[in-house]
Amino acid sequence: MKTLHRSGSSIHPMSVQRLLLAYLPRNPSCPPCIGSWIPWVGAAFQFGKAPLEFIEQARSKHGPVFTVFALGKRFTFVTEEEGAEAFFSSKDLNFEQAVQQAVENAVSVPAEAFYQNHGTLYSMMKGKMGPSNLHMFTGTLCRELHEHMGHLGTKGTGDLNDLVRHVMYPAVVNTLFGKGICPTSQSELKEFEEHFQKYDEDFEYASQMPECFLRNWSKSKKWLLKLFEKVVSDAERTNPSETTSKTLLQHLLDNLQGKHLAPNYGLLMLWASQANAVPIAFWTLVFILSYPSIYKKTMKDLTSVFGKAGFFSPLQNFTVPAGDMLMLSPYWLHRNPKYFPDPEMFKPDRWKEANLEKNAFLDSFVAFGGGKHQCPGRWFAIMEIQLFVVLFLYKYEFVLLDAVPKESPLHLVGTQQPMAPFRVQYKCRE
Repeated sequence: MKTLHRSGSSIHPMSVQRLLLAYLPRNPSCPPCIGSWIPWVGAAFQFGKAPLEFIEQARSKHGPVFTVFALGKRFTFVTEEEGAEAFFSSKDLNFEQAVQQAVENAVSVPAEAFYQNHGTLYSMMKGKMGPSNLHMFTGTLCRELHEHMGHLGTKGTGDLNDLVRHVMYPAVVNTLFGKGICPTSQSELKEFEEHFQKYDEDFEYASQMPECFLRNWSKSKKWLLKLFEKVVSDAERTNPSETTSKTLLQHLLDNLQGKHLAPNYGLLMLWASQANAVPIAFWTLVFILSYPSIYKKTMKDLTSVFGKAGFFSPLQNFTVPAGDMLMLSPYWLHRNPKYFPDPEMFKPDRWKEANLEKNAFLDSFVAFGGGKHQCPGRWFAIMEIQLFVVLFLYKYEFVLLDAVPKESPLHLVGTQQPMAPFRVQYKCRE
């Protein structure tokens, strides 16, 4: 999401100004606005029930660009690829201003500290997790995935989403934060997972509304921040002088201005490393296992590399008012047949057209954002998901016990969570 500003000045609209704007007669040059007769609340109730369905209905009724007034804010959505180009390249968009309030709500980083640190930390993350530095993580991540898959035993039954989480969480945390820094023993994991799962589930809502409306989320946030006080203390105590020996968390500590905010940024980094990678890995496995022909081809490719079974080591003619939050929905953009033919079909071969060696994805693919504010950890995310999926499929055989679950309509920006369990029986391949 990004915020518009007028040249030479930064806009910080007050709630009263937004309310007045929402109820003034519509400017014909502005996008159609969806609200309600309830002041400040606007369309929040209808939107909050199922954001993705709401957006699709609004797009069908109002066209590819429209504004939603909710909780005293104006959110202008662009749902076509042409709008996405302006979203990522326009000089009238202020990315930092758009995400500042979300970061403050999510991890309690005040505005002044956010603006002071954002550019430096983004550049550091982008450099440390870029393609040329992935080799620094590959060996450790591979060993960690091996170790934690071993904890699943040689066979068993469970919800695939839980199995993915139980392996990826400790493996990725140990890789980025350092071995033993975060809770990874079985006794400590349960309480952490309960709090982190609640924090992740409501993160999108909590980033846009007062914390007092989400008491359970607030409780989990405070628990996690308390945990990170110890995590940061341990990372500082063991911080080596040699750059090549540092963890990503220690690099963050070296570059952060305002050391008292280290637990807050640590929590943000943890969330960013888990929130989308885990569900993406889950859905990748679900679809591979649910399409026998694709599963057969995948296993043929794996065995050709590793051998037989075993283990190895202005916007579309509209004038958008200054102060509007400009929004993209990757979910619907990625399901537009204009850009992705047969969007509901699992077709891995469509990615043959992408050139990852040149840092190019498919046209209209915006899962990692676009322009100069793309996700700085996107290459690490791709690597961790690929490594996990390859190791998991190569180690185990699966029997599916449930139908493919539907995707939750509750998350607007991140990867959708499943609405029901997807149980599998697994055993080591012979």
